[in-house]
Amino acid sequence: MKKKRNKHIGPSLEDFLKEEGVLEQARAVALKETLAWQVQQAMEKDKISKVEMARRMNTSRAALDRLLDPGNASVTLQTLSRAAHAIRLCRPSVWCGVRREPRRRLRQ
Repeated sequence: MKKKRNKHIGPSLEDFLKEEGVLEQARAVALKETLAWQVQQAMEKDKISKVEMARRMNTSRAALDRLLDPGNASVTLQTLSRAAHAIRLCRPSVWCGVRREPRRRLRQ
């Protein structure tokens, strides 16, 4: 027996966003919101204050507030990486999204 197709179901959300040309932007916003939520949850779990978190990240409290604001998409990968290291989502010896190139010695 053939299954009837529901005529009220259209293309997927992903197809729609791709057609509108905003798929990658939507993915980036979703990823940033998820990471901000994970950092916030880890801070609460480990009882890390915003002041302490900013100190661990070697940044300002305002920069941390931008990171934790799900609507602010201007956060860099480096800031996200520092946050992950500060709450120990990533160990310093493990690559966590941002690879730091070794410093090159200048020729003398």
